[in-house]
Amino acid sequence: MESKTDGGSTSLTSEELAAIDDEEVLNKMLDSAADFEERRMIRAVLRDLLKKKREKREQERGSRKEDLRQQGLSKGTTSRGAVSVGRASMNQQQTTAKVSSQTSPSTFTPTTRTAGGSTSPSAASAQQCPSTAAPNAKNVKQMLLDWCRAKTEPYEGVDIQNFSSSWKDGIAFCALVHRFFPDAFEYSILNPNKPRENFVLAFSTAERLAGCPPLLDADDLVRMKEPDWKCVYTYIQEFYRSLVEKGLVKTKKRP
Repeated sequence: MESKTDGGSTSLTSEELAAIDDEEVLNKMLDSAADFEERRMIRAVLRDLLKKKREKREQERGSRKEDLRQQGLSKGTTSRGAVSVGRASMNQQQTTAKVSSQTSPSTFTPTTRTAGGSTSPSAASAQQCPSTAAPNAKNVKQMLLDWCRAKTEPYEGVDIQNFSSSWKDGIAFCALVHRFFPDAFEYSILNPNKPRENFVLAFSTAERLAGCPPLLDADDLVRMKEPDWKCVYTYIQEFYRSLVEKGLVKTKKRP
């Protein structure tokens, strides 16, 4: 395989490529690769790297659980006390969640960028997620969907086919953000069964590092069977623009 660098082209064997354990380096190589076979090899290495990190974390979690179990066997009284505290905490969380679900609004409340650059809630009565678009919106939407799919292709557990159901567990948002900010969090430990945590992680990281306003609300998303595609589409557009402004995406045409 040949990998082009600033100084020309350098031959890299599959073994040498597999030895690279830096996600950022592999992502840059994938972005600059033009040959189909080269891209295939890089994507395979990226998938293996993410899988190894996930397995390592699972092993570490297993070791910690075993240590805690052993400690519990030798300290039965302490263990029973911890269980009681854990149950009390769980009951409190369930009560809080029930109150929150009864008092929280059931509709999206997108936010918009103000003149000063800060974000503020949009007037829900005046503006919901966009229902109309420009004549060429269909082409722009497909281009943006293809871009999301290409950027998240190496990530296990992500299969972006639309702007609705493909994003419902928050993993796709996390993968897209992680692609541009790989040091922000550990992708391999994310749990698709904890969508709210994934939404919060993705949106807060995008806001902090890319300056992308939090147009979506995690609590609203988890209450829906699947996200409203117009809302997800609007958010991804804003994230894309934020990356362009940061110089992290270079393109002549913006979705």
